[in-house]
Amino acid sequence: MKSCGLIVEYNPFHNGHRYHIEAARAASNCDVVVAIMSGNFLQRGEPACMDKWSRAEAALQEGANLVIELPFAHAVQSADYFARGGVQLLAALGVDSLCFGTDLSSDLDYEAFGRAHLEHESAINDLYQAREVTGESYPERMTAIYRQLLPEWTLDFSSPNHILGMAYAKENAKLASPMQIFPIQRQGSNYHESELNPINFSSATAIRQAVKSGTFNDLSSAMPTSSQKLLQEAPFIDWEYFWPLLKYRLLTTTPEQLRSVYQMKEGFEYRLFEKVKQANSFQELMTLAKTKRYTWTRIQRLLTYVLLNVTENEIMQAREHPYIRVLGFDEIGRDFLKQQKGRVSIPLITNVNRKNESLLALDIKAGQVYQTAYSSLKQQDYYRAPHYN
Repeated sequence: MKSCGLIVEYNPFHNGHRYHIEAARAASNCDVVVAIMSGNFLQRGEPACMDKWSRAEAALQEGANLVIELPFAHAVQSADYFARGGVQLLAALGVDSLCFGTDLSSDLDYEAFGRAHLEHESAINDLYQAREVTGESYPERMTAIYRQLLPEWTLDFSSPNHILGMAYAKENAKLASPMQIFPIQRQGSNYHESELNPINFSSATAIRQAVKSGTFNDLSSAMPTSSQKLLQEAPFIDWEYFWPLLKYRLLTTTPEQLRSVYQMKEGFEYRLFEKVKQANSFQELMTLAKTKRYTWTRIQRLLTYVLLNVTENEIMQAREHPYIRVLGFDEIGRDFLKQQKGRVSIPLITNVNRKNESLLALDIKAGQVYQTAYSSLKQQDYYRAPHYN
C-alpha cells in the first residue's frame, strides 16, 4: 500500500485540514493517509481544545486512514524537535511520502533545502550557539545564519508553517531512505487570523475564538458537520481551566525547585515566581511574564512543563525509547498496520497495560493532568482502545 504522512494537531479539525488530506492524497497518489497527531498538549504550549480521542475521530471521519499520537516529549517542543518526532514516527512506519502545508508564496525545493542543511549542519549548529549571547529571537538568529552560510537560499522565518516545513525537510534528509516531500500551498486565512472567513478556509485560531465568544452557530462554513458535532459534544478546554493548578504549582514551589523543570534557565524561575503573585488569570500571567527574549509561545511551553512538573530526565528517557501509539484507524488503516507490522522496529501500542506503561509514562501523566480540566472527561490512556471508523 502506498502511503502519505501528515504531521498535525487538528485543534480543532476544520475545512482546511480536510483540504490538506484531499490534496495529500491527490499529490502523492497514495492508498493510505497516516496522520501523526499531537496528544492533549500542543506544540505552542497549549492544551488541546478537545481531547486526542475526539480529534482523532474527527480526522478519521474526514479522510485520514490512520492516526498515531505524537508523544508529549516531541509534541510540546520547538519546530525542530516537533518535526523530528513526527518524521521519525513516519519513517518507523515505513511511510513513503510526507505532505505539509506552507505559507510560502514562492516555490521552494524543500528536499534540496534539506540536503543543503544537512551538508552544513555542523557549521549551522556552531553559529547558532555562538549567536546565543546576542539575545536574538529564533527567527532572527536563523535568518542571519542562513544568509551567512547559504546565501543562495531566500528563506522566510516569519511563517510558522514554513518554519515547520523546513524542519520536516531537515529531518527527512537525515533518513536512510528519505520520504518524497509534497508541500501544499496554504489556502484561506493566515495561521494567526482571528476572524472567521465565511468565503474561504478559516484558521483554527478563528474557530477557537468563535467558540469562546459564543458564536458557535456561525461555524458551518468553517468546519465539516462531523467535526462540529464532536465539538458540541466535547468540553472545550483552554489554559484557563488549568489556571488554579498552575498558580498553585508556582506559589508552592520555590525558585530553586522550579529550576529542575525542563527548559527552565537564565533565572526565569524568579520572574515566574514574582509575576504569578500579581496575576489573576493565565492571560494576565503571560502578559506580565513576556519579554523580548521569552516569546509568548516559549513561555506557554515552559508553563506546560511547570504544570506537569516535567524534568529533563523525563524528556530524555521518552526520546530514547520511542514507540508508536495508535489512536484510531479505518479499514484501510488497519490493513496498512497489518502490512507494516513485521517491518516496524519499535513497539506498536494499541492498548496501555502494565507491560508498556513505563514507555508511555510522560504521556500518561499528561493525560491525567489534562483530565482534571473537566469532570466528564474519560480516562485518556488506560482502558482506551483505538477508535475504529
